[in-house]
Amino acid sequence: MTTPRLELSGICKQYPAVRANDDVHLRVLPGQIHAVLGENGAGKSTLMKIIYGAVQPDAGSLHWNGQPVQVGSPAAARALGISMVYQHFSLFDTLTVAENVWLGLDKAGSLAQVASRIGEVAHTYGLDVDPLRPVHTLSVGEKQRVEIVRALLTNPQLLILDEPTSVLTPQAVDKLFLTLRRLSEAGTSILYISHKLDEIRALCHHCTVLRGGRVTGEVDPTQESNASLSRLMIGAEPPALQPRAATQGAEVLVVQGLSLGRADPFGVDLKDIGFAVRAGEIVGIAGVSGNGQQELMAALSGEDARAPAGSIRLDGRDIARHSPRRRRHEGLHFVPEERLGRGAVPTLSLAQNTLLTRTSTVRAGGWIAPARVRALAAKIIERFQVKAGGPDAAARSLSGGNLQKFLVGREIDANPRLLIVAQPTWGVDVGAAALIRGELLKLRDAGCALLVVSEELDELFEISDRLLVIAQGRVSPSVPIGQATVERIGEWMSGLFPGAVREANRAAP
Repeated sequence: MTTPRLELSGICKQYPAVRANDDVHLRVLPGQIHAVLGENGAGKSTLMKIIYGAVQPDAGSLHWNGQPVQVGSPAAARALGISMVYQHFSLFDTLTVAENVWLGLDKAGSLAQVASRIGEVAHTYGLDVDPLRPVHTLSVGEKQRVEIVRALLTNPQLLILDEPTSVLTPQAVDKLFLTLRRLSEAGTSILYISHKLDEIRALCHHCTVLRGGRVTGEVDPTQESNASLSRLMIGAEPPALQPRAATQGAEVLVVQGLSLGRADPFGVDLKDIGFAVRAGEIVGIAGVSGNGQQELMAALSGEDARAPAGSIRLDGRDIARHSPRRRRHEGLHFVPEERLGRGAVPTLSLAQNTLLTRTSTVRAGGWIAPARVRALAAKIIERFQVKAGGPDAAARSLSGGNLQKFLVGREIDANPRLLIVAQPTWGVDVGAAALIRGELLKLRDAGCALLVVSEELDELFEISDRLLVIAQGRVSPSVPIGQATVERIGEWMSGLFPGAVREANRAAP
């Protein structure tokens, strides 16, 4: 028999509130693309961190190419030939892309040589990355590309990918899959974590299923259906959405003539953006990461208060220069794409994190009512089925999907007049994604206006009433969902939509 590239036996890891891994056995062969499937909180990320040396197991053993090893740190893992792309990125915001990548390498080459190699790898694999850009100027999708390029530069024997396609476009996903298949054919083993069942069935050779920290099954994903994989993962098929025709009301959000110069040298200029969102409808915005989504969200949420007077109106009121707090009081709530650091403070409890956007629990004079704060957090945890150690659990102790459910739930529970959501189901399992999308549809049916920015076209087609595309800082005309096709939207994502083409022709010499 072929000696396994990696073999885990009896891996256990106990945290104060949960047993993350319970007697886990895993075997990965050379050149195998091996999926690890499980709902949010099933123990997948903890297991990957143990393999990568970022977390130490309480019990169990690891064998690498047939030899027993103890992986004491990520540096030790990289020395063995193991690389990992985290779901939550491990990048220094104040450094450039090249500097971040260089820190993770053996320092044999100069920074200039590393920058050159980044450009070569990015071009080869279709992952557009500028080595000289500071990381704090990148969108989530662009940061993910940096993590993938950094891992590929190490020529790993085992590559661990934790939700690698969660913010990649379909075209970028296709290119990534070609890369992974080429690596597999060359003998590289790949551990692949994803909640996208279609991806696992199309890409992976073998699948290990975790539930509650234990291995509950091993299957050949090519012989399974999405329904059978869902049953293995969550014990049932996710509830089917029951969307119904929107009953549209008056215009709630009107954006007109919104032009903004980039706030930093690597940003994107917003150019004469205009659209409207009505009560009782969901408007989806599609686009390749880094085409102005960040800048548009900052202008709409109030983080960037430079918008021209009259360019952003809420229920007819000019809010272009209003602060985020004032916009919340006026009924505009916002869920950012970055969970940790912007959506939540990692070290604070869930109860304390409700205070970031929900001030109803603050008494006159600024006094906080702790009991009311905890009660609000408990209500959100129960309503949105968040797996957590209660209201006092730190935000960073939750899995990515459970924290996302809490953050989306925090804003939905506020009964907003307008809800703006960026990447609503990034890194969320099929059951949790169905719950979040269902709650967004319920909110729409209750008369709320929703603007959803997502790089998952399937999601936008599933919940949107109308679609827009943002490309190169411009927004396309809207198209009713019944008239939208993947081909048409994909073409528009390249900037080939009416208006943008005419503008480009006028600008040409």
